[in-house]
Amino acid sequence: MSQEFPFDQFLSKQTLTNLPNVNENHKLDKIPAIPKSFNTAPEKPQLDQSPFNYEELEGINLEILNQLKENIAIQKFSTFFENTFTLASIEGQTIEFSVTTPFIKNMIQNHYLEQINEAIIGILGKSYSIELIITGSKKSLSSNTNNILNSINKEKTTSLSENNSQIEPQKSEKPRGAGDVKFTLDLTPTKEDLISKVESTYIDHMNPGPSGILIDPNKTFDNFIVGPSNNMAFATVISVANNPGKSGKYPSLYVYSSSGLGKTHLLHAVANRIKENYPEFAVCLITARDFMKEMIEAIQIKQLAEFQKKYSETIDVLMIDDIHELKNKQGTQNEFFHIFNELHNKGKQLIFTSDKSPKEIDGIEERVKTRLHWGLVLDIQKPDLETRIAILKRKAYELDLFLTDDVFNLIASSIKASIRELEGSLIKLSAFADVMNVEIDNDMVMELLDLKSKGEGKEITLESIARTASQYFKIPMADLKSKARGKDITKARHIAMYLSRRILRATQKDIGNFYGGRDHTSVIHGVKKITDQLKTDVNTSKDVIYIENNLS
Repeated sequence: MSQEFPFDQFLSKQTLTNLPNVNENHKLDKIPAIPKSFNTAPEKPQLDQSPFNYEELEGINLEILNQLKENIAIQKFSTFFENTFTLASIEGQTIEFSVTTPFIKNMIQNHYLEQINEAIIGILGKSYSIELIITGSKKSLSSNTNNILNSINKEKTTSLSENNSQIEPQKSEKPRGAGDVKFTLDLTPTKEDLISKVESTYIDHMNPGPSGILIDPNKTFDNFIVGPSNNMAFATVISVANNPGKSGKYPSLYVYSSSGLGKTHLLHAVANRIKENYPEFAVCLITARDFMKEMIEAIQIKQLAEFQKKYSETIDVLMIDDIHELKNKQGTQNEFFHIFNELHNKGKQLIFTSDKSPKEIDGIEERVKTRLHWGLVLDIQKPDLETRIAILKRKAYELDLFLTDDVFNLIASSIKASIRELEGSLIKLSAFADVMNVEIDNDMVMELLDLKSKGEGKEITLESIARTASQYFKIPMADLKSKARGKDITKARHIAMYLSRRILRATQKDIGNFYGGRDHTSVIHGVKKITDQLKTDVNTSKDVIYIENNLS
């Protein structure tokens, strides 16, 4: 190509003049080819191979929630899905959802996967493997969805930069003061916050602070549930409360049991009754630890004489909770010993509680143990099933919490060791029902109270009841089922029949057949005999409770 390139048709004369080395002698033999990439618009970056973009995922999420709302009770949907359950990604054969708390994840996994799968099939036409992640433990969106979002954000940023480059820079504004800055603080609690509040309420109940010497007016005899495990202790402390001191039967009383079985409740009930019947009496209810602290403070400020005078001369009723806390405290034990002697000699009322009998407490001087044994020593056993149910129903009434009989039975069958834990379970359920605005059912109880692990055990049967009674009384199973009528054999057989009726609701006919083909009248007689003995015989109560608590 020899023709000269017509620069003058495209450039002005002035521009031509200013071009270096450009004149009529310069010829362009070839015009370089323009790269193809400059001839077409830039292509958008290719995203990961996700079959759904962000908008499609949002639409699918909305459809799934709508279907779940139709198939799940509105209160449960509001609790477990509304603003807590979100479609995160769909990759291959897996569909992933994010949830806000571990509790909600467990509830959905255990009870709602079938409904979710049905909704997915209805919308996407096939089943997927469902995975749940907790928000914050993993990215809520998959890498595919994140790529989509990043790409969208990148395009917006690039477009904004290009537009800003065409705008003349404005003068910088004067820095604003702190008074010009405004912000909004959102104090609305999340569902995770509410569930944390539920846990805090439960923990506060299970770990009460020191009682000091304050008497709780809410702990009375009227709201103490009596059963075979505590009827002897209950009757005795009522007798003391109605007639305290030397004029009564038990000027010194010692009650012991495992933690959480009602000892402290009885102490407060006694104090309230005495204050009601004998307002002129000086009543002191204190823990052993606070007693020791008070003595140490008196020594530090050199007022030990005033401390001794207070307890030995001014008090009419001394009640010390958890007296075992004085173990290995020689100085405090010495003061307690002298105070005990003074009050006992004056005919004042003394009541002590502990988690052990006096002889079982290590680190207590023998002379102190002897004083603690001077009065009546009683123990409280773990409550039986019926007593546990009664305790739950009473507490539910106080909390204005409605639960079905199935829920009461479930909790009472799972929590056996502690009244405090029984009541704590209802406080937790009540708090959850209030903050989440839902009705409590068996599924929620199992999850909230973690009853799966507590309730696991062998199924209770006629055979297991008989075997446990046999082991407890050291009587062969064959003798229980035989026609033998020895005193010990008969008692073991009758207790086993009683528990079979009460726990299993087995018929008299089935029980009679199991125990050697006896007729139903024999079973009725045996059950009635144990029922009557439980009202008066503390040893029978202990036997029944021990066997029941060792069934599973």
